[in-house]
Amino acid sequence: MRMRKMRNLEPRMAACAAYRIENAAAHQGCWRDLKPGCTQLWVEVGCGKGKFTAETAAANPDVLLIAVERCREAVVVAMEKAKAMGLSNVFYIDMDVANIEEIFAPGEIDRLFINFPDPWPRKKNAKRRLTHRSFLDKYCRVVREGGEIHFKTDNAPLFEYSLEEFAVCGLQVNHLTRNLHENGIVGIMTGYEEKFHSLGTPINRCEVVCKPFVLPKEEKKPAAEEEV
Repeated sequence: MRMRKMRNLEPRMAACAAYRIENAAAHQGCWRDLKPGCTQLWVEVGCGKGKFTAETAAANPDVLLIAVERCREAVVVAMEKAKAMGLSNVFYIDMDVANIEEIFAPGEIDRLFINFPDPWPRKKNAKRRLTHRSFLDKYCRVVREGGEIHFKTDNAPLFEYSLEEFAVCGLQVNHLTRNLHENGIVGIMTGYEEKFHSLGTPINRCEVVCKPFVLPKEEKKPAAEEEV
Protein backbone atom coordinates (compact mmCIF):
# COMPACT_ATOMS: atom_id res chain seq x y z
CA MET A 1 0.00 0.00 0.00
CA ARG A 2 1.30 3.48 -0.91
CA MET A 3 0.68 6.48 1.32
CA ARG A 4 2.19 9.93 1.70
CA LYS A 5 5.11 10.22 4.09
CA MET A 6 4.13 11.30 7.60
CA ARG A 7 6.24 13.93 9.31
CA ASN A 8 5.06 12.72 12.72
CA LEU A 9 5.37 9.01 11.94
CA GLU A 10 7.83 8.10 14.68
CA PRO A 11 5.89 9.74 17.56
CA ARG A 12 2.70 8.08 16.36
CA MET A 13 4.45 4.71 16.13
CA ALA A 14 5.83 5.16 19.64
CA ALA A 15 2.36 5.94 20.98
CA CYS A 16 1.17 2.56 19.66
CA ALA A 17 4.24 0.58 20.77
CA ALA A 18 2.10 -1.93 22.68
CA TYR A 19 0.61 -3.10 19.37
CA ARG A 20 3.81 -3.23 17.34
CA ILE A 21 6.07 -6.29 17.13
CA GLU A 22 9.59 -5.05 16.34
CA ASN A 23 11.54 -8.33 16.62
CA ALA A 24 9.02 -10.63 14.99
CA ALA A 25 11.50 -13.46 14.44
CA ALA A 26 11.87 -13.84 18.21
CA HIS A 27 8.22 -14.97 18.37
CA GLN A 28 8.59 -17.73 15.78
CA GLY A 29 6.90 -20.86 17.11
CA CYS A 30 5.49 -19.13 20.20
CA TRP A 31 3.13 -16.44 18.90
CA ARG A 32 0.29 -17.77 21.03
CA ASP A 33 2.18 -16.67 24.13
CA LEU A 34 0.96 -13.16 23.31
CA LYS A 35 -2.55 -14.31 24.16
CA PRO A 36 -2.50 -17.45 26.34
CA GLY A 37 -5.60 -19.53 25.83
CA CYS A 38 -6.36 -18.22 22.33
CA THR A 39 -8.23 -20.72 20.18
CA GLN A 40 -6.53 -19.93 16.87
CA LEU A 41 -3.79 -17.86 15.26
CA TRP A 42 -4.89 -15.82 12.25
CA VAL A 43 -2.61 -13.72 10.04
CA GLU A 44 -3.56 -10.98 7.60
CA VAL A 45 -1.01 -10.05 4.94
CA GLY A 46 -1.16 -6.52 3.56
CA CYS A 47 -3.56 -5.16 6.16
CA GLY A 48 -3.48 -1.57 4.85
CA LYS A 49 -5.15 0.93 7.18
CA GLY A 50 -6.55 -1.91 9.25
CA LYS A 51 -10.35 -1.59 9.19
CA PHE A 52 -10.82 -5.30 8.45
CA THR A 53 -8.08 -6.19 10.93
CA ALA A 54 -9.55 -4.32 13.88
CA GLU A 55 -13.15 -5.34 13.23
CA THR A 56 -12.16 -8.98 12.75
CA ALA A 57 -10.19 -8.97 16.01
CA ALA A 58 -13.13 -7.35 17.83
CA ALA A 59 -15.57 -9.93 16.45
CA ASN A 60 -13.30 -12.86 17.44
CA PRO A 61 -11.91 -12.06 20.92
CA ASP A 62 -10.66 -15.63 21.47
CA VAL A 63 -8.49 -15.50 18.33
CA LEU A 64 -5.00 -13.99 18.14
CA LEU A 65 -4.65 -11.90 14.98
CA ILE A 66 -1.30 -10.80 13.55
CA ALA A 67 -1.36 -8.22 10.75
CA VAL A 68 1.54 -7.78 8.33
CA GLU A 69 1.99 -4.59 6.29
CA ARG A 70 5.20 -3.21 4.79
CA CYS A 71 3.98 0.41 4.56
CA ARG A 72 4.74 1.95 7.96
CA GLU A 73 2.36 4.85 7.38
CA ALA A 74 -0.49 2.37 6.90
CA VAL A 75 0.61 0.32 9.91
CA VAL A 76 0.45 3.28 12.27
CA VAL A 77 -3.09 4.13 11.13
CA ALA A 78 -4.08 0.48 11.64
CA MET A 79 -2.54 0.39 15.12
CA GLU A 80 -4.32 3.59 16.09
CA LYS A 81 -7.64 1.96 15.18
CA ALA A 82 -6.88 -1.05 17.40
CA LYS A 83 -5.78 1.21 20.24
CA ALA A 84 -8.92 3.35 19.98
CA MET A 85 -11.04 0.19 20.16
CA GLY A 86 -9.11 -1.12 23.17
CA LEU A 87 -8.28 -4.42 21.49
CA SER A 88 -5.96 -6.90 23.20
CA ASN A 89 -5.83 -9.71 20.65
CA VAL A 90 -4.21 -8.04 17.65
CA PHE A 91 -0.59 -7.09 16.89
CA TYR A 92 1.15 -5.57 13.87
CA ILE A 93 4.38 -6.20 11.99
CA ASP A 94 5.81 -3.74 9.44
CA MET A 95 7.63 -6.02 7.02
CA ASP A 96 7.40 -7.66 3.60
CA VAL A 97 5.26 -10.80 3.49
CA ALA A 98 7.97 -12.45 1.38
CA ASN A 99 9.76 -13.04 4.71
CA ILE A 100 6.83 -14.83 6.33
CA GLU A 101 8.77 -18.06 6.86
CA GLU A 102 11.29 -16.18 8.98
CA ILE A 103 8.71 -15.20 11.58
CA PHE A 104 6.23 -18.08 11.70
CA ALA A 105 7.06 -21.73 12.36
CA PRO A 106 5.87 -24.52 10.06
CA GLY A 107 2.15 -25.14 10.56
CA GLU A 108 1.83 -22.39 13.18
CA ILE A 109 -0.97 -20.41 11.50
CA ASP A 110 -4.60 -21.55 11.35
CA ARG A 111 -5.94 -19.01 8.86
CA LEU A 112 -4.39 -16.45 6.54
CA PHE A 113 -6.20 -13.51 4.95
CA ILE A 114 -5.24 -11.88 1.65
CA ASN A 115 -7.51 -8.89 1.04
CA PHE A 116 -7.30 -6.77 -2.13
CA PRO A 117 -3.59 -7.15 -2.89
CA ASP A 118 -1.80 -5.22 -5.61
CA PRO A 119 -2.74 -7.04 -8.87
CA TRP A 120 0.62 -6.35 -10.58
CA PRO A 121 -1.14 -6.58 -13.98
CA ARG A 122 1.94 -6.75 -16.20
CA LYS A 123 2.96 -10.33 -16.97
CA LYS A 124 6.61 -9.69 -16.17
CA ASN A 125 5.57 -8.80 -12.59
CA ALA A 126 3.49 -11.94 -12.02
CA LYS A 127 5.91 -13.26 -9.40
CA ARG A 128 5.09 -10.26 -7.22
CA ARG A 129 1.42 -11.20 -6.96
CA LEU A 130 0.61 -12.48 -3.48
CA THR A 131 -1.19 -15.48 -5.00
CA HIS A 132 1.75 -16.51 -7.19
CA ARG A 133 2.79 -20.14 -6.62
CA SER A 134 6.02 -19.09 -4.89
CA PHE A 135 3.99 -17.22 -2.24
CA LEU A 136 1.51 -20.08 -2.00
CA ASP A 137 4.44 -22.37 -1.26
CA LYS A 138 5.48 -20.12 1.64
CA TYR A 139 1.93 -19.89 2.99
CA CYS A 140 1.41 -23.65 2.88
CA ARG A 141 4.54 -24.11 4.95
CA VAL A 142 3.46 -21.82 7.78
CA VAL A 143 -0.30 -22.50 7.67
CA ARG A 144 -1.20 -25.88 9.17
CA GLU A 145 -2.42 -28.61 6.84
CA GLY A 146 -6.17 -28.17 6.53
CA GLY A 147 -5.88 -24.50 7.51
CA GLU A 148 -7.24 -21.91 5.12
CA ILE A 149 -6.34 -18.91 3.01
CA HIS A 150 -9.25 -16.46 2.64
CA PHE A 151 -8.77 -14.38 -0.50
CA LYS A 152 -10.75 -11.34 -1.69
CA THR A 153 -10.22 -8.99 -4.63
CA ASP A 154 -12.20 -6.66 -6.87
CA ASN A 155 -9.78 -7.39 -9.71
CA ALA A 156 -11.34 -10.08 -11.94
CA PRO A 157 -8.17 -10.89 -13.95
CA LEU A 158 -6.20 -11.33 -10.73
CA PHE A 159 -8.91 -13.61 -9.34
CA GLU A 160 -8.91 -15.83 -12.44
CA TYR A 161 -5.10 -15.92 -12.41
CA SER A 162 -5.18 -16.89 -8.73
CA LEU A 163 -7.65 -19.72 -9.34
CA GLU A 164 -5.26 -21.09 -11.97
CA GLU A 165 -2.36 -20.91 -9.52
CA PHE A 166 -4.37 -22.69 -6.80
CA ALA A 167 -5.23 -25.44 -9.29
CA VAL A 168 -1.64 -25.83 -10.51
CA CYS A 169 -0.54 -26.24 -6.88
CA GLY A 170 -3.23 -28.85 -6.24
CA LEU A 171 -5.01 -26.73 -3.63
CA GLN A 172 -8.72 -27.20 -2.95
CA VAL A 173 -10.91 -24.11 -3.36
CA ASN A 174 -14.15 -23.71 -1.39
CA HIS A 175 -16.94 -21.10 -1.23
CA LEU A 176 -15.95 -19.48 -4.51
CA THR A 177 -17.98 -16.45 -5.57
CA ARG A 178 -17.48 -13.73 -8.14
CA ASN A 179 -20.05 -11.41 -6.55
CA LEU A 180 -19.80 -11.78 -2.79
CA HIS A 181 -22.28 -9.04 -1.81
CA GLU A 182 -24.81 -9.65 -4.59
CA ASN A 183 -27.61 -10.36 -2.12
CA GLY A 184 -26.44 -8.17 0.76
CA ILE A 185 -23.26 -7.50 2.71
CA VAL A 186 -21.39 -10.67 3.68
CA GLY A 187 -18.79 -10.59 6.46
CA ILE A 188 -16.48 -7.78 7.47
CA MET A 189 -15.47 -5.40 4.70
CA THR A 190 -12.19 -3.55 4.24
CA GLY A 191 -12.27 0.20 3.66
CA TYR A 192 -11.23 -0.40 0.07
CA GLU A 193 -13.98 -2.99 -0.33
CA GLU A 194 -16.66 -0.61 0.96
CA LYS A 195 -15.61 2.00 -1.58
CA PHE A 196 -15.70 -0.30 -4.59
CA HIS A 197 -18.84 -2.11 -3.49
CA SER A 198 -20.61 1.26 -3.33
CA LEU A 199 -19.56 1.82 -6.95
CA GLY A 200 -21.12 -1.51 -7.95
CA THR A 201 -17.86 -3.37 -8.47
CA PRO A 202 -18.32 -7.13 -7.85
CA ILE A 203 -16.11 -8.59 -5.13
CA ASN A 204 -14.47 -11.96 -5.79
CA ARG A 205 -13.79 -14.28 -2.87
CA CYS A 206 -12.74 -17.86 -2.14
CA GLU A 207 -11.27 -20.03 0.59
CA VAL A 208 -8.23 -22.20 -0.16
CA VAL A 209 -7.36 -25.28 1.88
CA CYS A 210 -3.63 -25.48 2.63
CA LYS A 211 -1.54 -28.61 2.27
CA PRO A 212 2.10 -29.39 1.47
CA PHE A 213 2.88 -29.47 -2.25
CA VAL A 214 5.84 -29.61 -4.58
CA LEU A 215 6.39 -26.18 -6.08
CA PRO A 216 5.37 -26.44 -9.76
CA LYS A 217 7.86 -25.39 -12.38
CA GLU A 218 6.87 -22.43 -14.51
CA GLU A 219 6.98 -22.76 -18.27
CA LYS A 220 9.38 -20.27 -19.78
CA LYS A 221 7.79 -18.43 -22.71
CA PRO A 222 9.81 -17.10 -25.65
CA ALA A 223 11.00 -13.54 -25.06
CA ALA A 224 8.83 -12.32 -27.95
CA GLU A 225 5.69 -13.45 -26.07
CA GLU A 226 6.55 -11.71 -22.81
CA GLU A 227 4.73 -8.46 -22.07
CA VAL A 228 7.02 -5.55 -21.27
